[in-house]
Amino acid sequence: MNVGVFIPIGNNGWLLSENAPQYKPSFELNKQIVLKAEGYGLDFALSMIKLRGFGGKTEFWDHNLESFTLMAGLAAVTSRIKLFATAATLCMPPAITARMAATIDSISNGRFGLNLVTGWQRPEYAQMGLWPGDEYFSRRYEYLSEYAQVLRDLWETGVCDRKGEFFQMDDCRLSPRPQAAMKIICAGQSSAGMAFTAKYADYNFCFGKGVNTPTAFAPTVARLEEAKATMGMAATGRDVSSYVLFMVIADETDEAARATWEHYKAGADQEAIAWLGVQGAADTKSGTDTNVRQMADPTSAVNINMGTLVGSYAEVARMLDEVATVPGTEGVLLVFDDFLKGLDAYGTRIQPLMKSRAHIADDAPAAGDAETMVKVA
Repeated sequence: MNVGVFIPIGNNGWLLSENAPQYKPSFELNKQIVLKAEGYGLDFALSMIKLRGFGGKTEFWDHNLESFTLMAGLAAVTSRIKLFATAATLCMPPAITARMAATIDSISNGRFGLNLVTGWQRPEYAQMGLWPGDEYFSRRYEYLSEYAQVLRDLWETGVCDRKGEFFQMDDCRLSPRPQAAMKIICAGQSSAGMAFTAKYADYNFCFGKGVNTPTAFAPTVARLEEAKATMGMAATGRDVSSYVLFMVIADETDEAARATWEHYKAGADQEAIAWLGVQGAADTKSGTDTNVRQMADPTSAVNINMGTLVGSYAEVARMLDEVATVPGTEGVLLVFDDFLKGLDAYGTRIQPLMKSRAHIADDAPAAGDAETMVKVA
């Protein structure tokens, strides 16, 4: 099973809590995180894009770096780990996105890929005068399909002359092209999002569900498999696999980890959570992606309702191995309550116990070695 880290490009990571670690994003923090991940043998790092936060007492995600420039910097200081940036497609023309991706491909020597998002939070784009109107909710995957076609034309042939409804290219050129096949991620979970992913993407990212229910996401993976069958992908030889997002809160004992989780929930930033709920309900045109509905559900919104693995190091290792048993699942994307401590705990205490990572565990450095690697870099 592949393992990646969803790096904290926004303040406070993924915890909307006054009791969680409070910090601003920085290149230095993310460099330390990605170098640790690389040292422990993780396969990739992904950064989101967020252009407006949720406010509240913690000013959640009001402070954000930019994804492409951050990953370009990280590409220059890493050597093995794969890197994925996120394109906010409503404000980035596809030809420019294609050229930036090709540039980071050059910096990273072929270790770069791209996450495409349609944009679901109106204030992010309205603040810049770029929101196309609420009808966009029902057509956003039509827009994204044309966007992806332009990207593929440019990356694969260096030329695009495509005339569509949303983009009209006039002998558009790209050179140099990427040296490695450019992989695309999509996290859309609606029927339209799944169809787009099956046709244009290489990986589908979905939310885990619940607390300590590591296989509860299985129906989502099954829906992608159905979309792939509908698209007739078995005949093309092309495949799309699923990755699942989980937060890890681990400690020496189950009781200690659970106490930390309860402490975070007790400090939930209700103002920020309420903002998320309002924005998540704004899409009345397409029924919205199930990821967005899950994020806006108040049940456990202290960490945006992502699947959460809480327990001892051995218990978390067991649950991650259970994730790997779901057919169609290629890997997990992990976040931590405290990223630097969490990555050390994962690399030295959790991964060595995982059967699904036995090929990595023996080669990963000890905690002291990883710390040395970060300091030298």
